[in-house]
Amino acid sequence: MASVTGDSQVTTPDEEITERPTDDSAQAVVATPETELEPQTSDDTEQETAVVERHHRRHYVGAEYNWMAIIWISLIHIGMLAAPFTFSWAGLGMLLFFHWLNGSIGICLGFHRLLTHGSFKTSSFVRYTLAFIGGLAGEGGAIDWVANHRKHHAHSDKDDDPHSPRDGAWWSHVFWLAYQLPSKEHQAHLKRWAPDLYKDNGMRWINALFLPTHLALGATALGIGWYLVDWKLGLSLLVWGVFLRLVLVLHTTWFVNSASHLWGYTNYNTSDDSKNLWWVAVIAYGEGWHNNHHAYPSMANHGHKWWEFDTTFWVIRIMKMTGLAWHVVDYKNRQESKPQ
Repeated sequence: MASVTGDSQVTTPDEEITERPTDDSAQAVVATPETELEPQTSDDTEQETAVVERHHRRHYVGAEYNWMAIIWISLIHIGMLAAPFTFSWAGLGMLLFFHWLNGSIGICLGFHRLLTHGSFKTSSFVRYTLAFIGGLAGEGGAIDWVANHRKHHAHSDKDDDPHSPRDGAWWSHVFWLAYQLPSKEHQAHLKRWAPDLYKDNGMRWINALFLPTHLALGATALGIGWYLVDWKLGLSLLVWGVFLRLVLVLHTTWFVNSASHLWGYTNYNTSDDSKNLWWVAVIAYGEGWHNNHHAYPSMANHGHKWWEFDTTFWVIRIMKMTGLAWHVVDYKNRQESKPQ
């Protein structure tokens, strides 16, 4: 592995991290530096249909509109338009807390570093809890999210990348979500790129709760505010704590896909356009150090220079100190054992 220093020289990763975390119930599919991810496959899904593999500029060949995603994204953007008329300090507080909880803990730590790349190991209870929290970020269930992201790493900024800015900045930011594969090909896509999660009944159950949990959270926010004060506070919690918060979390994640492949600097020579972009790192809890991440996908710490702060990794370190995480993949310590 290349040394991580404070200078601005671009370096090339020259050694893989040899120790990788494993999961007792389902082996995580993780990417290795500078190589395409080799996903696990089962006998009945050794090959996807040509439809899955022929992603070409701006659309999947043979794909159809994903009306559920289009309606979902449209509705929450419409809902957040009421924010200027419904402000309250309680609503702002709920927005900030859930933005961190769902964005950093759910998406960055749970969906991304744990479930996609296996950057650390934890208990099944914590694993399912993180998947549930990530589901409340409004970005779909963990199985689809992980499958798309693993495929992104395998084909980063190539024709089969689901969301490369080479196909257009707006395509990589949001428009790619407007398309989906037909049901049969979509299932093959999930089985190929997220076999560990697809076979996990707990993860499938959490996936199915995506819409009901959002409806329940919205109703709870409205009801609590109404009960404690009046309907105006309830509406404020709904608009700020649910609609506006969802929009901000979505765009935060989307900026990693788009802006962090367009602007910024590089610490490593990679085969894609990944960049380190400081302002994305700020709003995305450390995910903006994207060139570092693409050089070493399984590394828990995305900040490789002393000033590249990664608040999500801080949480992982706390989890390790409290025994909630072990086998943390870190460039400073490649081998870590489960606490006694």
